Amino acid sequence: MADFFVVAEEEIALAFRMVGVEGRAASNREEAVDAFRYATGTGADPSGRAYRGIAAKVLILTEEVADLVSAEAMEWQLGGGFPLIVEIPSRGPAKAGRKSLEDAVREAVGVGI
Repeated sequence: MADFFVVAEEEIALAFRMVGVEGRAASNREEAVDAFRYATGTGADPSGRAYRGIAAKVLILTEEVADLVSAEAMEWQLGGGFPLIVEIPSRGPAKAGRKSLEDAVREAVGVGI
């Protein structure tokens, strides 16, 4: 069982894979929804085989991906099951009222990236 699974932009998903966290990259709604369903076990792959889920405890979504799957994520969270969903900042400029990824890392570890 994986403790964490990430769905993010390609660069961020790659960074997580480099430290041992499994995940999928998503650059549009279709990819994001498919990865979300894979992680939660609520859907089927393109061939029609039902996803069984990956049994992760925490599903990490970047802000950009979370916006793409907001309806699915809200429904999942209201169900109260695992994985729990955690949203992290996307790369690039922060949305109004939110920290950038660089600022969040700097605050967490005290080192700029």
